[in-house]
Amino acid sequence: MPTPRDVLLTPYRDGPLLVRGALRIIDDQGRELATRRDPIALCRCGKSRRRPFCDGTHKLIGFRAAGAPGSTADGSGELERLGLKLFEQ
Repeated sequence: MPTPRDVLLTPYRDGPLLVRGALRIIDDQGRELATRRDPIALCRCGKSRRRPFCDGTHKLIGFRAAGAPGSTADGSGELERLGLKLFEQ
């Protein structure tokens, strides 16, 4: 999935996927998610009570995942896995 140029995806080691930039997020049901912050932290552990947004639960459960701070190396793949798509505003 192509990522808009002005959006940066950063998968943090053992933590959320941070999304920075002007965008709209659409879930797998086609609904637009209300985003009020920049950056947005998306849950990768699957246990957040605010899914798809991160609430810090990953720390409590000992979630482990690779990360690439400062990179978009696997950010697009993470979005796909979460069932989300980005669109420029």
